[in-house]
Amino acid sequence: MRTSRFLVAACAAAVIPVNIAHAHPGHEGDGNDAGSFVFSSFVAAAKASTAAGGANQVTIAVEGDTRVMRSNGMPDHRPGQFPNRGNPHSLSPQANEFRMTTKPQESGQQTPARGAWFGVAVNGVPFEPGTAEFWNGDPRWTYEALGGFINLGIDQHNAHVQPSGAYHYHAQPTGLIKNLGGDDKTMRLIGWAADGYPIYSASAHTSPDDATSPLKKMKSSYRLKEGQRDGGPGGKPDGRFTSDFEYVQGAGDLDEYNGRSGVTPEYPQGTYYYCITEEFPWISRYWRGTPDSTFFKQGGRGPGGGQGPPGQGQRPMPGGGQGQGPRGRNRPEGGPPPPPPGGRGEGPPPFGPPPF
Repeated sequence: MRTSRFLVAACAAAVIPVNIAHAHPGHEGDGNDAGSFVFSSFVAAAKASTAAGGANQVTIAVEGDTRVMRSNGMPDHRPGQFPNRGNPHSLSPQANEFRMTTKPQESGQQTPARGAWFGVAVNGVPFEPGTAEFWNGDPRWTYEALGGFINLGIDQHNAHVQPSGAYHYHAQPTGLIKNLGGDDKTMRLIGWAADGYPIYSASAHTSPDDATSPLKKMKSSYRLKEGQRDGGPGGKPDGRFTSDFEYVQGAGDLDEYNGRSGVTPEYPQGTYYYCITEEFPWISRYWRGTPDSTFFKQGGRGPGGGQGPPGQGQRPMPGGGQGQGPRGRNRPEGGPPPPPPGGRGEGPPPFGPPPF
């Protein structure tokens, strides 16, 4: 087993490199590593830790063919102010343990990421694609966190807090990317998805198989639908709902998973990777491979449609939204408190047919 202390923020600023060995893409830990190298460096300031209510703590270990990340879910940058007008919840440390394969493989089917964390950033903060805010309580019409039509208290890092106190990103983790050194001169590995594939920021090589080609911001291939909405709230698709968008092959740089195959600094022989784009879907709504169950939330449904433990599902929220049910493995001790009256929450919307 190879373990690396990724970052421990204390009462002074520190830069701690992470050494993780890589061999052939997707085959870390198989005994054929070409060598170790530093893939990122972080700067943690005491003021950021204090503002977050605790220091960022995360470890990454490769155990056989599994990458294991344990974290307290606290960001390594100064988060926004929570509670706030759109988000009544307080940020608090979590007890996260995420596992993902180091040998990801395409599953042959689209697995929607509803009701689960899509992946986890290298600082231990999870990524979540969607919300559980529905028009008229109908999950077929799910509001987008960054659509501009509903206030969920998103901070300057495209993140906010669930009723459990879990801080999580809905789009580009701007503070994390800055701490990593930015992505204007190199592709920036910012995390891994639940299926084991790496996650990069929006910057990638113009020619996917040429590491010397210039970087550019990747564009997704999702576009607003034309015409009128079919039922529901009616009107013209304007981006407020997930179902306002559709995938148009070749319309952008990325596929339906908001990813592509190519070379990266960490995978010089090439790999499939996801990008977090600056426009919808921001974070992919589907896994290309098979997600690990440590990313599922208790009370939600897994990709196969299985229901979580009885009595631990969703709670209705005022205005047609839904609150967060109790957590499964990744939760604070004692379980999360119920959302404050009238507050917004995010919960695991049911799995079902893809929304696009």
